[in-house]
Amino acid sequence: MSEWLQPIAIFLTAAVVAVPLAQRLKLGSILGYLIAGAVIGPWGLGAIAEVEDVLHIAEFGVVLLLFVIGLEMQPRRLWALRKTIVGLGGMQVLVSGVLLGAAALLLGLPPSAAVVAGAALALSSTAFGLQLLAERGELTARHGRSAFGILLFQDLAVIPILALLPLLAVGGEAMSLGGALLDTAKVAAVLTAMVIGGHYLLRPIFRIVAATRMPEIFTAWALLVVIGTAVIMEQVDVSVALGAFVAGVLLADSEYRPELETNIDPFKDLLLGLFFIAVGMSLNLGLLLSEPLRLVLMTLALLTIKGLVLYILGRRHGLDPPAARNLAAVLPQGGEFAFVILAAAVAAGVFEQADSDVVVAVVTLSMAATPLLAGGAGWLNRRLKPAGGDSRSFDTPDEYEHPVIIAGFGRVAQIVARLLTAKGVSFTALEINPDTVDFVRRFGDKIYYGDASRIDLLRHAGAEEARVFVLAIGDPEASVRTAGVVRQHFPHLKIIAAARNRQHVFALKKLGVSVILREKFLSSLEMGGETLQALGASRSEAVRATSLFRQYDEELLDEQAAASEDTAKLVQMREEAMAELEELFERDAGSAEGTGSESGQSQSSRNE
Repeated sequence: MSEWLQPIAIFLTAAVVAVPLAQRLKLGSILGYLIAGAVIGPWGLGAIAEVEDVLHIAEFGVVLLLFVIGLEMQPRRLWALRKTIVGLGGMQVLVSGVLLGAAALLLGLPPSAAVVAGAALALSSTAFGLQLLAERGELTARHGRSAFGILLFQDLAVIPILALLPLLAVGGEAMSLGGALLDTAKVAAVLTAMVIGGHYLLRPIFRIVAATRMPEIFTAWALLVVIGTAVIMEQVDVSVALGAFVAGVLLADSEYRPELETNIDPFKDLLLGLFFIAVGMSLNLGLLLSEPLRLVLMTLALLTIKGLVLYILGRRHGLDPPAARNLAAVLPQGGEFAFVILAAAVAAGVFEQADSDVVVAVVTLSMAATPLLAGGAGWLNRRLKPAGGDSRSFDTPDEYEHPVIIAGFGRVAQIVARLLTAKGVSFTALEINPDTVDFVRRFGDKIYYGDASRIDLLRHAGAEEARVFVLAIGDPEASVRTAGVVRQHFPHLKIIAAARNRQHVFALKKLGVSVILREKFLSSLEMGGETLQALGASRSEAVRATSLFRQYDEELLDEQAAASEDTAKLVQMREEAMAELEELFERDAGSAEGTGSESGQSQSSRNE
C-alpha cells in the first residue's frame, strides 16, 4: 500500500500548495496544477518518475469531462445557441485550423501531421476558458456567452477529429486505405449500437437504481456507465473519450441528468486536476531550456494567430471592440484536447513523438500566458473605455430563464406548476421519488430526479440565478433540511413553503421562512364554511366565520412559534386560545345580530 500512498501524498501536497498560490496570484487553478506537475515531475524535483502511468490514469478525467459535456448537449440548448455555436464556433475552428496548419507545414511538418497540428491547436481549453471566465465573473457577459458557444463547438469538433485520424494515417507503414476505412466504419457501427442500446437500456436501469434511494449506489451506477462505456470502446479500439461523450448525450434529456452531473463532478474535477498535474510533469523542461527562443516564438505565433481570428470573428458576430478583445484574450491558448489528439496521432503513426513534445510544450506555455493576456485585455479596456460607458451583458434566452425552482412535486407542487405554465413562467422541478418523476414526465412536465437539499444539485438547477424557491417537499424533516440549505447558501431566493402541520411551520419559521402555507388548512376552512352553509348559515356568515378563524389562528401560530420548544406552555396556550376563540365568535355573533336588528329597523322606517 505504501507504494500508492506516497505518490498520492505527493500529488495532494503539490496541489494544496501550488493551486491556492496560483489563485492568490490570479493565475487560475489550472495553471497551478501545471506548475505543481512541473515541480514534482522528472524535469523538476523528480519526486514522481512514472509520468506515463499517471497520465493514463489521469486521462480518465478527460473522459469524465466529455461525459459531462455530453450531458449538456440538450437539443433545445444547442438550438438556442445555434448561431454562436455553428457560425462563430465553426468559423473559428476552420480559420484557425487552416492558418495554424499552414504554419506547421512551413515549419517542416509532413502534410498529414500539419493537418493534425492545425486541428489540435485550433481547439482552446474548455476547462481553462470557462474557469477563467467564472473567476472573473464574465460568464454572462457578451464575450462570455460567445466563448461558451465557441467552446461548445470545439468540444463537438473533437469527435470527428479523433474519428478521422485513421484516414490521415493512410500511406503509413501500419495502415492501408482499406484498413482506415474499416476502422472508420467500425467507429460508426459501435456508436450506432451504443445509441440504440443506450436508448432502450439506460433509463430503465437508472429507474431501478434510483428506486433504491441510496445515493452511493446511484453514484456507483453513474461511474459504471462511464467506465463500462470506456471498457467497451477500448476493446474495439474506438476512442474512449468519444464513447463517453455519446453516453452523456444519450442521457442529456433524462430526468436523472442533474443528479448525474452532481455525482460525477467531484470525480471529474479531481481527475482533471490530476490530468493537468500529469501534463505539467510531462512538460519537457529540458527542451524549454535547450530551445527557449523557438518555443517562445511558436507560443507567441499561436496566441497571435488565434487571438486575431477570435477578435475579427467576434466583431463580425456583433461584439463591440472591448468584448471582442476580451474574447480574443480568453481563448487564444491551446486546449487539453490537444494532448488527447496528439497522443492518438502518435499512436496512429501520424505524428512523431519529438514533434508532439514540442506542440505539448507550446500548448502548456500558451495556457500559462492566458491569465496575463486576460488581465491585460481588461486593463486595456478600462483605459480605452469612454467616460460613463459600460459593456452590456448578453440577454439570457427566454426559454432558459428559470426564475422558479420547485422542490418536491406532489399534489401541491403540481397545481403550482400548472398555474406557472399557464402564465408562461418556466421552472425547474426536483423530486426524490423516481416513480413520481417517471409518471409526471409522461405528461411533458419538466421534472428531474434529485435530492433538493444538496448544494451542488441546486447550483446545477440554477439556484444562483433563480428568484423564487417553492418548497413543497412532503417529508417535514427533508423540507426543513432543504430550507436550511437554501437559506444559508442562496439567501437571495424567496422561499414559499408548504407545511404539513404546526410543528413543521415552527421549524420553518426558525429558519427565517416567512411565507408558509399549511397544505390542508385552506381547504379545511373552505370545507368548514360549506358545512356551516349546509346547516343553514348564509354564505356571508360562513365566509365571515372562516375569515375570522383564519386570522385568529395565524396570529396564534406566530405566538406559538416563539414558544415551540416549551410543551407545557403550548398546551396552556392552546386551552386559552380555545376559550378566547369561543368568546370571539360570541361577540362577533352578537355584533352581527345588532347590525341585523339596526338594518331591520332602518328598513321599517323607510317603509313607513
